[in-house]
Amino acid sequence: MTAPLLAVVERHLVEQQFINRGDAVVVAVSGGPDSVALLHILFLLSERYGWRLIAAHVNHRFRGEESDREAGFVAELADKLGLPCRIAAIDVPAFIEETALNAQTAARIKRYAFLHEVAEEFGAARIAFAHHADDQAETIVMRILRGTGPSGLAGMPERRREKKVELIRPLLRIYKSELLEYLAERDLRYCLDSSNAERKYFRNRIRHDVMPALRAYNDQFPEALSRLSEMMRAENDYMDRSAEQAFKTIVQELPDGCRMQRSDFAALHLALQRRLIKLILTYLSWPMESIDFASMERMRLAMLQARPANARITMQEGLTVVREYGDVFVRTAYTKPQSFAYELPIGDGQLFIPEAGWTIAWELTGPEVFSGKPSADEALFDVQLLEGPLVLRSRRDGDRIAPYGLNGSKKVKDMFINAKLPPSTRDRTPLLVDGAGQVLWIAGFRRSRHAAVTEQTVQVLRFTVTRRPEL
Repeated sequence: MTAPLLAVVERHLVEQQFINRGDAVVVAVSGGPDSVALLHILFLLSERYGWRLIAAHVNHRFRGEESDREAGFVAELADKLGLPCRIAAIDVPAFIEETALNAQTAARIKRYAFLHEVAEEFGAARIAFAHHADDQAETIVMRILRGTGPSGLAGMPERRREKKVELIRPLLRIYKSELLEYLAERDLRYCLDSSNAERKYFRNRIRHDVMPALRAYNDQFPEALSRLSEMMRAENDYMDRSAEQAFKTIVQELPDGCRMQRSDFAALHLALQRRLIKLILTYLSWPMESIDFASMERMRLAMLQARPANARITMQEGLTVVREYGDVFVRTAYTKPQSFAYELPIGDGQLFIPEAGWTIAWELTGPEVFSGKPSADEALFDVQLLEGPLVLRSRRDGDRIAPYGLNGSKKVKDMFINAKLPPSTRDRTPLLVDGAGQVLWIAGFRRSRHAAVTEQTVQVLRFTVTRRPEL
């Protein structure tokens, strides 16, 4: 059995390119049978492929002398194999008291942090873990009982990137019985963790109680779960790639969130809509553990609704979905635009309005620039008909404009609404106002008929929009 197992692991490592020739690899070694088998297999292959192995062990100080003996055993094993070894003694119980985390979560956080430190010390590109097929089966059952989706059924990934290294699990298709047989044939010693028999841990109850009970209905139950995991990993990878492509295609990244067209989101398959929301939240560094299925569905439906056209829905404190006509925004912060007012000198000049993100330029010129056709990004005024001082400011309640080419006046607010200008941009759109309070120009949108340039005009004050924010 030994030669076939070694060959199976070697073939899988090579085919999947888990470890490149000459790589430095940190091997997480608890001292138990699984990690001892992994270290020994990698050691036997290391000379052929030029791998540099580093054994790393964490003494969590949960079991007193037993934990100390395991640390000593790992150090002795590494020494026999001629491998460098790093051992950390971490007071995890104190960390639990400080953070209120459960024991397994706290131990994992400290263990992974140490392994990353060792990888950095040795310039290792990979950290190898000894999780096997039975661990995978237990993980899937645990997730089913707690509630999971398709991605959860994929189980633990064989490889994933974390920080600057890749975490690999070369034994994820090998069963515990195969590892124990390998150790017995090689007469390799290992430690037994007494806490693995304690049923206060959820995984132990699954391992000792639930799995044997389920095997009574299917004696190949772990193998069936392993196949399920393998199939779901492939499908999960496909869906992830599809979601990433959708993100690149329809999502615009903003400083405080993301934007997309509601119609583009609605055109996606339901499954892809959910994946895309997860991807957006990941981009926004939002803690995914705070988003359950009900919250995800509420968010998805809020993004799909067409009425009312403009709405702001708070999903959680600090997380908001905003609908503005055909646009959907997912924001992690919302700050109401600040009001602004800047008095302008008559003459040439340029002004950047930080509250709005606009840049407006103006110049004195002759009437020859007048084409007779007003432009949204340009406004020309007869200087002699202007009443100063001129001010560029944000809109105010009650503002009205007498639009060029029309009789009477209209509320600026109504013009924004009729033009379906998104609410988030209305307060950031500058208005040019004269000394009498008349709105002369809605920058980049519409000018008024006041101080219009005619054939009798001698001097023109020309305004142009040189930069406007993405609307």
